Amino acid sequence: MKLKLHVWRQKDPASQGRLVQYDVDDVSEDMSFLEMLDVLNEKLILQNEEAIAFDHDCREGICGMCSLTINGKPHGPQSGTTTCQLHMRTFKDGDEIYIEPFRATAFPIIKDLVVDRTPLDKIIQSGGYVDVRTGQVQDANNLPIRKKNADLAMDAAACIGCGACVAACPNGAAMLFTSAKIGQLALLPQGQPERKERVVAMTETMDNEGFGACTNHYECEAACPKSISVKFISDMNKELMKAKVSSIFSM
Repeated sequence: MKLKLHVWRQKDPASQGRLVQYDVDDVSEDMSFLEMLDVLNEKLILQNEEAIAFDHDCREGICGMCSLTINGKPHGPQSGTTTCQLHMRTFKDGDEIYIEPFRATAFPIIKDLVVDRTPLDKIIQSGGYVDVRTGQVQDANNLPIRKKNADLAMDAAACIGCGACVAACPNGAAMLFTSAKIGQLALLPQGQPERKERVVAMTETMDNEGFGACTNHYECEAACPKSISVKFISDMNKELMKAKVSSIFSM
């Protein structure tokens, strides 16, 4: 398979970036998208050119590092699929592929296809955890949880923090990511003591980090490699409203 790639190259945050064309031959349809980039990088190194910088880690669709926009779509054309799990059989011989970093105000470009997604980490650091003392580990049966809640919590926990929802949103909103992290803990007994403080702290951090607001485009759900539902956003808004009303009456 022969492909014509248009790859975003940018030396550093202060430099101006541009799309550079590369021709890649002998691409196997069984390669993953990242393996194809590895082949291109080997070619560039042999030609004494600088390799293309891109994020990756597990290559199993778990870590969320492989944040690439492929032909204008975060993670590429297949729904529910990360870039590292996207295979070249998705494309045809002779295709032109445009590869760019995630585009969002909150995700400044570091180099080439690598962006700084630490604002997502700051949202988690502001409250996406359980901090209260829970004592020794109890038997699971001692904490009965409704199956509906357990299933929803698992759906939310599937979020890998890749940032595709932010890149897909016309407003650069992180509402799907934040709501999934809030919703996961709000549905479990361990998350109840800090429930009100958590939703206020995490949404405030989200706003302070330069993310946009949700205007119900639903592009986030469409781009999410784990198919997380936008219903978590409405649930988060309810949680936030309850927390703020509660704080008013407790004054």
